Amino acid sequence: MVKQEKRRSHAKGSGLKMMEFPGGPYGFELVARFCYNNGSIVISPSNICLLHCSAILLEMTEKVSTCNLLRQTEGFLDGLLHWTWNDILTALKSCEVFFSAADSCGLLQKLVSSLVAKMSANSEQPILSATPFPSSSSSSSSPDTYGFRCSSFTKTPEPMKPCSNSDWWFDDLTAFAPNTIEKIMKTLGAYGTDNRNLVLTRFLLHYLKTAVRKPCPSGGSGNLGYCKEEYGGLSDTAVHGVVLMQRTAFSCRGLFWVLRVVSDLGISKECRHKLERPIGLMLDQATLDDLLVSGHDGAAYDVNLVLRLVRTFISTEEDGVAMQRMKKVGRLIDKYLGEISPDQSLQISKFLEVAESLPDSARDCFDGIYRALEIYLESHPTLSTEERTRLCRCLNYEKLTLEACKDLAKNRRIPPGVAVQALASQQSEMQIRSFMAEASQTPRRVARTTETAAEGVSPELLDEEQQLRLNLQRMQCRVKELEKVCKNMKGQMAKMAKGKSTSHGSRGMPRLC
Repeated sequence: MVKQEKRRSHAKGSGLKMMEFPGGPYGFELVARFCYNNGSIVISPSNICLLHCSAILLEMTEKVSTCNLLRQTEGFLDGLLHWTWNDILTALKSCEVFFSAADSCGLLQKLVSSLVAKMSANSEQPILSATPFPSSSSSSSSPDTYGFRCSSFTKTPEPMKPCSNSDWWFDDLTAFAPNTIEKIMKTLGAYGTDNRNLVLTRFLLHYLKTAVRKPCPSGGSGNLGYCKEEYGGLSDTAVHGVVLMQRTAFSCRGLFWVLRVVSDLGISKECRHKLERPIGLMLDQATLDDLLVSGHDGAAYDVNLVLRLVRTFISTEEDGVAMQRMKKVGRLIDKYLGEISPDQSLQISKFLEVAESLPDSARDCFDGIYRALEIYLESHPTLSTEERTRLCRCLNYEKLTLEACKDLAKNRRIPPGVAVQALASQQSEMQIRSFMAEASQTPRRVARTTETAAEGVSPELLDEEQQLRLNLQRMQCRVKELEKVCKNMKGQMAKMAKGKSTSHGSRGMPRLC
């Protein structure tokens, strides 16, 4: 009885495994039906590729039997040029399950060539002749005519959606796997750095955008569960086409849209650098929404991207930057810093790096930096005094407005030493402004003296004693003004000392006057 049970269990567990058989069990079942049905089976575009690859693997040629499976499939494929568009799509899609087998026997190339022929025959302009460079007759046209100017960073740009006769096939090809699309691009001679084609670049961006938006049933990344590395070659190919066009066909927002599409699809570092460079060159045209790109590894914002763009902008403009462009970028970075300041994952070093990424000349006023700093301190209440002091180094106190300086002096989150330094700098700035104002009035006094002399009154009447008396009066007035300023500042410092005396012990406040 024990031997019989062992034999039964062995019989149940036995089986024949054929590794890498085209189509797996289903493909083997089709071939078995053909054999048990006296060499007869219904061949259609949905199973022709599977039957053909199986017949090649099993060597089902005429040497074994007349009218064998290989001969029948070859006869069916002879009419490939007369297939409909949907028949070719169906057959090509079925090859993805056994892609290597279909590619090695040349079947995949036949289907792709037939597909490309259908695409060209039904398009207004031959696909292979669609280059990214506008002709001389259209050089005066708006960049929008080339189909890439984008009006929204969150939605697919309208020109990117297939709607004209030249891109009627865009949606149909989005159902294919990345390796199939690569095969099509290679057949068209537009893969990798060879991509100089406007229509194909538009298609790749549409395809990649669709891949990003489709859910992944297997939990992976990308279209139909394919891992993002499989899209790397297509992402690089699209970027090569975009870089060739740059400002001719793309606005700054359009380039940011492309960057968002390809960032999570395995783009190489080299191609990312090529794409970021034209964005950096046009950074003064960017908006706050453009800069708010999601970061990696769970970070809310890609701060490193913004820093790279700013460095690109500065490095290309350092030999004579237009101050208007520089100040526009300065205002943009101030807004960006204020937006990302509440992020709990934003480190102090990154905050300072963004704040100090531009020279002081890029800002007429540092109130924007101060507001961002205030938000950061409020969102990170556990910072030590040393850390808060370190943060304040990004402020140029002399470029703070009087209102911002007063608010800084009253702000309990600002260390007292920083507040004193800010007030002292503000006082020095007021003195300089007063001196410049007096200097500007000197030519007017000389002019008045000249007019008096012209009217017959001799300048010698103003002798040396009178001049000294006038200078003394001016000095007395100036001293009174300074005493008032000092008195107000002492009052403010006294209030601050009461609120912060616990953290500084009995150390006295520095004298300002």
